[in-house]
Amino acid sequence: MLVRSLAVLTAVLALAVALSIRFFADGAIEQFSGTALYASMVYAAVVFLWPRLSPWSSGAIAVAFCWAVEFSQLTGIPAELSERSLLARLALGVQFDLIDVFVYPAGVVPLVLAHALLASMNSRRREASRVN
Repeated sequence: MLVRSLAVLTAVLALAVALSIRFFADGAIEQFSGTALYASMVYAAVVFLWPRLSPWSSGAIAVAFCWAVEFSQLTGIPAELSERSLLARLALGVQFDLIDVFVYPAGVVPLVLAHALLASMNSRRREASRVN
């Protein structure tokens, strides 16, 4: 339950930061931060859906999903869907950008490390309580 709650909180915070940056900045800062924060929200969604996965597996799935979405933009289908729906535009993007492929991990890796640290601390705490 705690893992899912933290996943929702992470997604909400990432969205709030992304919207704040979008409001106050533009250009490369807006684009790269939006891409990284999108990946952070995907990671949070993976953790929410499969809370028992390891942080590393969750991270790999999140990055793979982001890459799949990015490379799907080469087909033109996301661009067509984005013309009809703002939600599709936000979720699928419009056009392929190779730089995004390298930015997605920047949004996932810090969360993987934080998740792994929290999981390790929780594991040690449980182990210590068993010994006592």
